[in-house]
Amino acid sequence: MTYVRYIDKTRDYYAKEGYDKAYQWAHFEEVPFTTLKKPLAECRLTLVSTSDIAVKSDNERERSLAEMFAGQVYSIPSSTPIENLFSQQEHFDKHATHLDDVDTYFPITRLHEAATEGRIKSVAPRLHGVCTAYSHRRTMEIDAPEILQRCEEDQVDACILTPI
Repeated sequence: MTYVRYIDKTRDYYAKEGYDKAYQWAHFEEVPFTTLKKPLAECRLTLVSTSDIAVKSDNERERSLAEMFAGQVYSIPSSTPIENLFSQQEHFDKHATHLDDVDTYFPITRLHEAATEGRIKSVAPRLHGVCTAYSHRRTMEIDAPEILQRCEEDQVDACILTPI
């Protein structure tokens, strides 16, 4: 089995694009996470992704790109059937993977299965995403607080973070 070395690939990409400064990955001395206060089987979960998930419209693959590509947080109903979801993300290693199987980067089916099987209490009514601007400051000051607010509105106990 081979692995994609994303950190190396990202550094190489930025260097080839002519950036003077190498990409700096977010680093925290203290991890900004907390332990659950109750068992997972009693928790409501949601997905938070950078994978540019969209819902197919009546015109099959049309959608409003304005919100997603403006680097804003967006939400979709968790009841959306997986066959109605897709991504047209352009920033991934097209030689190492593909976007054909939505569950591989936005595991909505597995989340619903976990609820049905009693491994989690429920799935939140909304799932969230943000097309990142690759700005640590923007993520910390704008995107993360907006996602937190939406999770609090939906009484979410835990999030599964899924990047692409």
